[in-house]
Amino acid sequence: MNVYELISALGAWFLDVVRSLGAFGRFFCRLCLNLGPSFTRFQATIKQLFFVGNYSLVIILVSGLFVGFVLGLQGDYVLSSYGSEQALGVLVALSLLRELGPVITALLFAGRAGTSLTAEIGLMNAGEQLSALEMMGVDPVRRILGPRFLACVIAMPILATLFSAVGIFGGWVVAVPMIGLDTGAFWAQMQSGVEVVQDIGNGLLKAFFFGIAVGAIALYQGYTARSTPEGVSNATTKTVVVSSLVVLGLDFILTAIMFTNG
Repeated sequence: MNVYELISALGAWFLDVVRSLGAFGRFFCRLCLNLGPSFTRFQATIKQLFFVGNYSLVIILVSGLFVGFVLGLQGDYVLSSYGSEQALGVLVALSLLRELGPVITALLFAGRAGTSLTAEIGLMNAGEQLSALEMMGVDPVRRILGPRFLACVIAMPILATLFSAVGIFGGWVVAVPMIGLDTGAFWAQMQSGVEVVQDIGNGLLKAFFFGIAVGAIALYQGYTARSTPEGVSNATTKTVVVSSLVVLGLDFILTAIMFTNG
């Protein structure tokens, strides 16, 4: 491949990326502008909230428990070198509330509920159900995608809160019964070191933005998937890959905004 072919290939790739971003931007704006019925017909949103939450709840609770175990062990190993074992509670809590809770929840949500949404919408598209709705004068974005997107936005902060709570309990199990730290010091250090707005509030805000990103990407991949089994399969794979990269990128941006001095 000579230089001209390389430049041509890079240009084609760049144009394809810009085209994809533009198509996603149009889809996201259309989705947001058609969210009104999802609030007025909230029963459909509740149904989808149960669907996406039920799909992700077990794996998120189990993962949160074991993440808390690991944080407790690693935190004690590091803090014992400085004689600060009593600060293990605040270390576990801040690590989960600020960072690990929202991020790991979003990644697990994308791999479990996100792929399910993509496959569901992709199969609807392959079965021409969405086209049939358009032929009847019903907007599928408003009727089908809107409640699912709103459910993702609502479910993500709830699941992140549960992940952090179970993780803190896992850290307590390791710190107090196993290692032998004082339970009063564990909770007192946590209570004095964790702020409601700065730590809990910003963690929930992170989860809210992650819910928007993962929900929009999952629905977009399903809505634009090719109407073949291979197309639906590729769309579910793209959902996991793109959602994971977007979540990690958003996490860096939000962390830089929320937790930097000056």
